[in-house]
Amino acid sequence: PVCSMGNSSSRLYSALAKTLSSSAVSQHQDCLEQPDSTQLDPIDPKDLLEECQIVLQKRPPRFQRDFVDLKKNTASNHRPIRVMQWNILAQALGEGKDNFVQCPMEALKWEERKCLILEEILAYKPDILCLQEVDHYFDTFEPLLSRLGYQCTFFPKPWSPCLDVEQNNGPDGCALFFLKDRFELINSANIRLTAMKLKTNQVAIAQTLKCNETGRLFCIAVTHLKARTGWERFRSAQGCDLLQNLKSITQGAKIPLIICGDFNAEPTEEVYREFSNSSLNLNSAYKLLSPDGQSEPPYTTWKIRPSGECRHTLDYIWYSQHALNVNSALGLLTEEQIGPNRLPSFNYPSDHLSLVCDFSFNQDPDRLL
Repeated sequence: PVCSMGNSSSRLYSALAKTLSSSAVSQHQDCLEQPDSTQLDPIDPKDLLEECQIVLQKRPPRFQRDFVDLKKNTASNHRPIRVMQWNILAQALGEGKDNFVQCPMEALKWEERKCLILEEILAYKPDILCLQEVDHYFDTFEPLLSRLGYQCTFFPKPWSPCLDVEQNNGPDGCALFFLKDRFELINSANIRLTAMKLKTNQVAIAQTLKCNETGRLFCIAVTHLKARTGWERFRSAQGCDLLQNLKSITQGAKIPLIICGDFNAEPTEEVYREFSNSSLNLNSAYKLLSPDGQSEPPYTTWKIRPSGECRHTLDYIWYSQHALNVNSALGLLTEEQIGPNRLPSFNYPSDHLSLVCDFSFNQDPDRLL
């Protein structure tokens, strides 16, 4: 049962409820057409959060995660830029292919899981949001986030595994959202990654933005590399291709860069070393949470499949360390919070944890190159 609400709230609830309808499910041919949400009224994030909490009232409350302050006495004369990276788990894969043997099917119901995803986004209020495995872009994320003030871009995989699942909602892909009142879009590129000169099924979006407050340009990119053991060389080739594209877009690191992604690669893999040693002078933001600033977190995904328990570090936020400072990073869920059945669960909507960092511009980036 839904609590009684005032008029504006019930209009909002109806907007949220409409994204539950499956009318868009069979319209795969429209997946690349941008719907027009400019005619819709803006949504107050507090109202949307309240509506999500009504839908989730029978679920346990959100876990508490705290930001860790990483500032090194660097004064910044502008508001930090908050960036969120998250593989949200494609609905079709969660229900149809991923075999989370300890996760009840009821926990994966889209009507509620969608609200858990939105609740997480609304809780951290990112200025820029980078998502992977998005298969409900046109009926959920674009209509709602555009009304929260985000400019929205989606690039689906050419042959999404979601399409093999009955009653799917179209292909999954990468999505990038930024707040229009904070940034101006200067350039946008949809990149289909290549490996050994061949086009692959993995994609990236790279956008050059201008920060309205400082006038500074920077590039934000989102990607999702090939999964599975045995594909390490393939991922390495995809990573090289992405880096080449980003070198061109950033004019060889003249424009600061932030890359968010599910790389499907542990820090021991070649593709990780390529990013670490790139001429773009990149560092991985979540290393800064470790005592020595040199080690990645112990996990960013933790699930149980028929083959056993999978606990890996696969998700990263890379940044130009000469041009940007990491002011803070969101701590990860503890093993105790995750619980013995691991992820996803009634508490948490994805098998990957969200990563969130606050960035500021260095005052004199060229001096550090």
